[in-house]
Amino acid sequence: MPKLKICGLFREQDIDFANEAKPDFIGFVFAEKSKRFVNAKQAETLRKKLSGEIIPVGVFVNAKIEDIVALHSNGVIDMVQLHGNESDEYIEKLKQRCDAQIIRAVTFEGQPHRATPTVAAARFCDYILLDSSTPGSGQTFNWAPLLNLDLSKNVFLAGGISLQNIGDAVKLNPFAIDVSSGAETDGVKDREKILQLKKFLY
Repeated sequence: MPKLKICGLFREQDIDFANEAKPDFIGFVFAEKSKRFVNAKQAETLRKKLSGEIIPVGVFVNAKIEDIVALHSNGVIDMVQLHGNESDEYIEKLKQRCDAQIIRAVTFEGQPHRATPTVAAARFCDYILLDSSTPGSGQTFNWAPLLNLDLSKNVFLAGGISLQNIGDAVKLNPFAIDVSSGAETDGVKDREKILQLKKFLY
């Protein structure tokens, strides 16, 4: 069964919901343009409230390497998720300075020929996150080309996943399912939805 990641926590009650539901991962978004943005100080406060059973992931878009390293060194995040146009060289430098596992986001248009490059993209990373062409929009993409691929070892599936379609996402057997807006009501995390998502997977 896939693991569960709830992304975009930014309120103390969001942490309370996560501690109750116990997803495998949660995400702190450090991209300033995101409506779910948290700064380093906010994330540190939230991290102190987070259960030790849950792995905190930092989500970044073309961030300074030293900022990522600092957050990891201070114990605010355990894993790094890259959502920008970070180069292989950037990732190599990051890995030299930080031993956190890295998730690299790849936009997926639902075209069969776009499936193979995800393998190449994983060369310098531990995991791949497949997202729609408009990350953070809550929109899904065509999953049909993924049916014959083995996603179970290193792929986080994201993009518009909610209680309405998580059953179809589970059938693809990714390593993890990443939910953000699908765990929200009116733009904030919804306790009941988070609990239902967790029950659906476990």
